[in-house]
Amino acid sequence: MPKMRMVVEAGPRPRYNVPMRAALGRHKKAKLVDEAAGRPVPCQVLRGELYWLLDYVPANTEKAYVVEVGRGSHVMAPGVAAVRKDDTIEFSIAGAPFISYNFGKQWARPFFYPVLGPDGVQITRNYPMLEGVPGETSDHHHHKSIWVAHGDVNGVDDWSEEKDHGRQVSKRVKELVDGPVVAVLRQDLEWVSNRGKAVVDEEREVRIYAVPPTERVMDLTVAFKARHGKVLFGDTKEGGICSVRVATSMDGSRGGRIENSYGATTEAETWGRPAPWCDYSGPVGGKIVGICIFDTPGNLRYPTTWHVRDYGLMTANPFGLSFFKPGSGERGDHLVEKGGELVFRYRIFMHLGDANQGHVRDKYHDYINPPKVRFER
Repeated sequence: MPKMRMVVEAGPRPRYNVPMRAALGRHKKAKLVDEAAGRPVPCQVLRGELYWLLDYVPANTEKAYVVEVGRGSHVMAPGVAAVRKDDTIEFSIAGAPFISYNFGKQWARPFFYPVLGPDGVQITRNYPMLEGVPGETSDHHHHKSIWVAHGDVNGVDDWSEEKDHGRQVSKRVKELVDGPVVAVLRQDLEWVSNRGKAVVDEEREVRIYAVPPTERVMDLTVAFKARHGKVLFGDTKEGGICSVRVATSMDGSRGGRIENSYGATTEAETWGRPAPWCDYSGPVGGKIVGICIFDTPGNLRYPTTWHVRDYGLMTANPFGLSFFKPGSGERGDHLVEKGGELVFRYRIFMHLGDANQGHVRDKYHDYINPPKVRFER
């Protein structure tokens, strides 16, 4: 079978535990070997791309692999497992439960819960999925762990669960794969009014990677399709295309820490401000853990503005400009013409410690400035 030499360039910073992918063209199988160590490396081929985890490369150095295409990897790594049980999909990494995706008709919109972050810590709030947990708050029952929502889509409230709120209806799960490196979920949804009228279609994709237990990495793509007519995403702070409600003990009002990519901290310094990433960290179960949302260059109004609160909410919201910049005359409405689309991509990174201890800045560059890959015949 054909063999190629693949070289990864670290660039100006050390790289470790980086989810990687490289185009393989028409090839559907591959075997990957660390050239220097001579050991096989877990890999996976999906839709013409090779996936693997870059374990470590010092700054300004290279790491070489041998890729043998046309052969499946003989490394049976535990990897990421995805198991569907009716309208719930449970993801585990190396045999340890990580996150569940819930999209049944009993819910106004899909959400991820439970979320067992670094070292198995429940990093998001249990309420309202699990009520009566000692010490937990019980406000904002529509804040369900990790979710996608917006409060004004053609006038439909798809953020709250108050009277006449909209819904996100699952049409089909069109792909669910797992393996030694990554699990991928692709789903078609329809955002509808309270009366069931279609407002906008969405194609959602989730990627979960087999990283070590001290961190967790999930990529989220939300692609809106204006198939039913024009779609106006209204100017409101009540929304977040990528939204998180952290565990109550992490709340900023209880000693947790909000920090953005510019070093601003607290709700007062970060709410409504644009930044490439925002991080929320604090104590849970005797550990300090954090969760960060990475915005992506190419997303609408990058870097996004943040609806982030001391009571535990953190959302990426590029639409609420009249609220975030009062008196400026700016508005955040965005119109998608019929037949058009609006795509958002985010990475959710969970780590031990605060943003500094979790090396969030480096991990963000792993995401937007990944190591360069070249093939040598």
